[in-house]
Amino acid sequence: MPGNVSNAAPVTVLPTSLCRAFAHTREYPVIDNEYRNGESQRSAQAATSRKKWSITKRLTPTQLAALRNFYDARNGMHEPFYFYDPYETSPKFSWDGTGAAVTGRYVVRFNTDWSQSVTPGRSDVQIELIELA
Repeated sequence: MPGNVSNAAPVTVLPTSLCRAFAHTREYPVIDNEYRNGESQRSAQAATSRKKWSITKRLTPTQLAALRNFYDARNGMHEPFYFYDPYETSPKFSWDGTGAAVTGRYVVRFNTDWSQSVTPGRSDVQIELIELA
């Protein structure tokens, strides 16, 4: 059917050394109407939450280079990939470089542009992943 968009088809997995650098958050999308008298009306837009992961620690030069190379290879926010949440895999903190294991695996993409600040010996990167499907 013309105009249909196919689902994201990832072909690679975020390296294991970088998976452990992310913190997990959830977003529950709602429609919120605020009225002049202070009342509000809310309704859920989705039955489940949308998961996000953001970088939470400083990276060594090696980790920074690996993350930047991975980001550039995905064309920034354009190409999806698999991400293993280390707290949800079985056994915990396991990782599958082929992307075949489904437990704890998510289809994600980068949700922000590249942003970094550099100090002697370490680099701070602010970047976010968002769940696609």
